[in-house]
Amino acid sequence: MNVARRVLSSFNHPPLTNLTSKTCSRTYAFKSDLKIKWVRPEKIPCIRPEKSGDLEPMSQIDLSQPRMMFRNSKELETADETVKKLFSLEYAPRKEVARVYFEEIKDVVRRHPMDAGSIEVKIARWTGIIRAYQELMERFPRDKRMKVILKELIDRRKKHLKYLRRWDYKKFEWLLETLNLVYKPPPNEFHWITRKESLQKLTDKYCEDLKQERLDTYRKMLQAEQPIFLKEKIRALQFIRSEQQECGVEVTVTDEEIEKVKNQLQELEEKKQSESDDS
Repeated sequence: MNVARRVLSSFNHPPLTNLTSKTCSRTYAFKSDLKIKWVRPEKIPCIRPEKSGDLEPMSQIDLSQPRMMFRNSKELETADETVKKLFSLEYAPRKEVARVYFEEIKDVVRRHPMDAGSIEVKIARWTGIIRAYQELMERFPRDKRMKVILKELIDRRKKHLKYLRRWDYKKFEWLLETLNLVYKPPPNEFHWITRKESLQKLTDKYCEDLKQERLDTYRKMLQAEQPIFLKEKIRALQFIRSEQQECGVEVTVTDEEIEKVKNQLQELEEKKQSESDDS
């Protein structure tokens, strides 16, 4: 045992303090050092109006009018106000109010009073049901059965809008404008949004903005030094011209060149003066 201890102690190990005292310096930068923050975009469900293309919700119905089954009743016309109120839409279930809305939205696009099967009427009816279901989904977002029905209706309406767009584009545009819809066809190519690719694009944009910012700063610095440079240029041209005249050699600097530089200096000073007055 003592022999083993002697052998181990014979090795000269470096002290631990020397290892810990050395600090590692990194010469590269992390993405966290840059002022770049990426937040994953919120996923919008396909049943929301932003995806379905409905630009307006279900319109408000006048609840003082009678129910549809009692509209042609002569007895109700001569009845008391309390009876009329009881037979109005105010005390009717929601499905009857929605049915009135469906009939109103279909009346806008009917070809004739008896039209009940044209493609415009079908799309208008589906649009009314979709908007009614979207209003209910805001109140009951966990109703899976209603969500499935709503998605199927939106897909069916898109299919018929695609058909109408192909065969009658004028009617397609008129129907979208009348019903206040936006047709959103599926994309030709699907592309996943990933964190890595988004950070690469944001980094490139950050570098381009930083480069442009430094170029603008350098341009402003040069523009600030431009009057001093022009004044020095005028003095240098005048000195060269005078020295050439005294030495009796060919004069290479003309009065036109000096006058041109003076005009540049005057225009620059006037421009700075107007900018200062405006500010």
